Amino acid sequence: MKKKYTFIKIFTIPLLIAIGSLANSQNIIRGKVIDAVSRQPIESASIYLSTNVQFSTFSDQYGNFILHSDNKKSDLRVTYVGYKTVTVPLEGDATIKIELQPTTVDLKDVVVLQSNHATKFATLAKIDLDLKPVRNTQELMRLVPGLFVAQHAGGGKAEQIFLRGFDCDHGTDVQVSVDGLPVNMVSHAHGQGYADAHFIIPETVNNIDFGAGPYYTQHGNLNTAGYVAFSTYNNIADSRIQVEAGRYNTFRTLAIIDLLKSNKDKQSAYIAGEYYYTNGPTINKQNFNRFNLFGKYNLAITERTQLTTSLSAFKSNWDASGQVPTRAVEDGTIDRFGSIDPSEGGKTERYNANVILAHHFTDNTVWENQAYFSRYKFSLNSDFTFFLNDPVNGDEINQSESRNIFGVSSKLTHKHIYSNWTLTSIYGTGVRADATDNSKLVHVVKRDFLENIKLGDINETNGFAYAQQQAAFGKWFIDAGIRFDYLYFNYFDKLHTLQQPSQGKSIISPKLNIQYTVNKELQLYVKAGKGFHSNDTRVVVQNAGKQILPAAYGGDIGFILKPSNKLLLNVAAWYLYLDQEFVYVGDDGNIQPSGKTRREGVDIIARYQLTNRLFANVNLNFTKPRAIGLAKGEDYIPLAPTASSTGGIFYKVKYGLNGSLTYRYIKNRPANEDNSIIANGYFIADASINYTQPKYEIGLAFENLLNTKWNEAQFATESRLRNEPAPITELNFTPGTPFFARVKFAVFF
Repeated sequence: MKKKYTFIKIFTIPLLIAIGSLANSQNIIRGKVIDAVSRQPIESASIYLSTNVQFSTFSDQYGNFILHSDNKKSDLRVTYVGYKTVTVPLEGDATIKIELQPTTVDLKDVVVLQSNHATKFATLAKIDLDLKPVRNTQELMRLVPGLFVAQHAGGGKAEQIFLRGFDCDHGTDVQVSVDGLPVNMVSHAHGQGYADAHFIIPETVNNIDFGAGPYYTQHGNLNTAGYVAFSTYNNIADSRIQVEAGRYNTFRTLAIIDLLKSNKDKQSAYIAGEYYYTNGPTINKQNFNRFNLFGKYNLAITERTQLTTSLSAFKSNWDASGQVPTRAVEDGTIDRFGSIDPSEGGKTERYNANVILAHHFTDNTVWENQAYFSRYKFSLNSDFTFFLNDPVNGDEINQSESRNIFGVSSKLTHKHIYSNWTLTSIYGTGVRADATDNSKLVHVVKRDFLENIKLGDINETNGFAYAQQQAAFGKWFIDAGIRFDYLYFNYFDKLHTLQQPSQGKSIISPKLNIQYTVNKELQLYVKAGKGFHSNDTRVVVQNAGKQILPAAYGGDIGFILKPSNKLLLNVAAWYLYLDQEFVYVGDDGNIQPSGKTRREGVDIIARYQLTNRLFANVNLNFTKPRAIGLAKGEDYIPLAPTASSTGGIFYKVKYGLNGSLTYRYIKNRPANEDNSIIANGYFIADASINYTQPKYEIGLAFENLLNTKWNEAQFATESRLRNEPAPITELNFTPGTPFFARVKFAVFF
C-alpha cells in the first residue's frame, strides 16, 4: 500500500542531514529557568539571543536549556507567557540561573521560534489555562482546541470525547495521560480506551500538552485523532482552602496545602483534597459525589538527580436518569429531565502511585525513568433499549471490572550542539501490563442480578520502543521518529470451557514533522505519521487475531503567524485515513468494529490581545468524515462532528475584578449512516466574574447563561418502551444542564 512505504522513505530524510563532518562549537550557553515565587521549573520558556533570534531554544521540563552563541556580543532574552520578560547579559561560562517573576498574561511574550510542536501548543494551553481557571475535568478537556466532551450518565462516568471528526466514545481514538500516567483503560468493561479523568484535581494542573493527529513518536496506542497530556505542579506558590456552592444542591470544597515552605530548590511537597456533591438538574436526583486526594513530593537528590513521586486516591458514586427517547418526551410520557429507568448509575474508584527518577549525566544528556501502578474498580448500570430484548424485566445491564495496571518506561535524551545546528536524540522503551479480573456484562433488573452475558479475566500487555531525532539548523526544524509496539492479548472466558488462544501482534509507526521559520512572524510546517488503536481483547481472541491493531495514516500542512504583538494565528489543513472504525451499539452498551474511514478538515486557532487586560480567542474546526466503500448518502459516520467552535472574551488582572464570557458551538451532525436521524447542534454561553486579592478570592460562575435547551449526549438507538408493539429507532439523548450558577470563596496562605 502506497501510504505505508511512503512513510518509510520520508523517514530517511533526517538521516541525510546528519551526514558530514561538523566541528563542535565552544560557544555554549547553559542555564535553568524557574518561577521566582514557587521555585517551580518553567518548561517551554523561549530563550534566544537578542541580536539573532535564529539562535534560540526552549527550556525542558526541568527548566534546563543549552544554546549555541554566534560569537557576537549579545544579551540573552527569556520570555514565557504569564511572566515578565528578562534580558540577561552573557558573561563567562558559568551556568545561568534565571528566575522569572509572575505577571499578567501578555501575547507579546509568545515568540515564533524554531522548536518542536509541543512547545507551541503547550504555550497555547498555558494562555488559556491562565485566562480561564477551571474547576472540573470537563472544563480541563474543553481547553484543548477542537475537543468537545459530553456527559451522559449522572456525572460520574467518563465523558464522551469528540476530536477531529471522531466520536472517540470515551477515549478510543484519543490518548490521555497525567504526569506520564495513562488515563485510558484498554479492553474496558464499557468501551475501548475508556478515559475517566475525574481523579485529576483541576487546580493541581500546571499545563496541558496536546496534539491532533498521529504524528508524535512518544505517544503510542490510541493516539489516532490526537493526545492530551496533563502535567501537575511540582511546587505551589500558595496554599489554599476553597468552598463552592451552586444550584441543584451542588457543593464543592477544596484544600491544597504546601507541606514544605522552605528550601524549595532542594525539595518540595504538597497535598490536595477535593469533595464534590450535586443532585443535578434531572428529576431523579443524581446523588453524585466524588472524593479526590493527591500528594506530590520532589527531591533534588543531587544537583544532577531529581526524584518525583505522587500518590492519589479517587472514589465516586452516582445515580443517573439515562438516555431519554424523543418520543417519550413529545407524547408527554416523561419530562425532558425525566427517566424511563431511574435505577441507572454507578460507582468507581482508582488509586495511583507514580515515581519518576531523572538523572543528568551531563548538561547535554538526561536519563528519565518512570514506574507507575494503578488499582481500579468500576461498576455501571445502564439501560439503552428499555424493553427491546426482555419485555418483562427490561434491558438494564451492569458492566463492571477490577484491574491492576503496572508500567515502567525509560527515556534517554542527548543534545548535540554543532557549529550551526543542533541534533537532539531521544530513545525510549517501556511496558504496560493490564490485569483485569471479572470483567462483566450482566443482565440486571433495578441493579439486581438476572444472568451473566460476559464474564472473564483479561490480560493485555503493551511493550514498546522508539527512536526520535530532532535536527535544528538555520530556519529548519526536522523531527523524525519511528516507534515499535508489541501487544499481547489473553482472555480467560469463565462462561465457556473452550478457551480461545492468546494473540499477539506488533506494529511499526514512523513519524515526520518538518518546520520552516520564515521569520519571527511566520512559520510553516508539515506533518506525516502513522498511529493505531488496539482492539478490545475479547474481540481480538474471538476473531483469532484478525485486525488486532488498526492503523491510522495522517498528514497536516499549516502555518503559525504572529503579524503583531497582539495576534497569534495557527491554521492547518489535514487528512486522516483509518483502517478500522468503531461503532457504538446501544443494545448492549459495547462497541463493535466497522470499516475503513477517511477524514479531511481545517483547524483554525486564533488568540488576540485587545488591550493589556482584555483578550479574545477562537477555535474553528471543519471536518468531512466519511466511511469508505459504502454508497454515497449511506457513508456518514454517526455522531462525527462536522463543524465546531469555541472561544471567548477574557478580562485578566492579577488583583481586582476579572472575568470571562465564553461559548462553545457544535453543528447538527448525522446520528446514523444515511443521515436520516440528526444529532442536534447547540450554542452554549458561560460567564464568570471574580474579585481577587493576595489573600482571598470571591467568584461567581454561570453555565448556560442563555438557558439554552440542548442535548448533551445523543445516539440513534433502537428501543422499545413498555407496551409498545414494535421497536423504534430514533434519537435518544441526555438533556444538557439549564442555567446554572455557583459561588466560590477561596483563601490563600
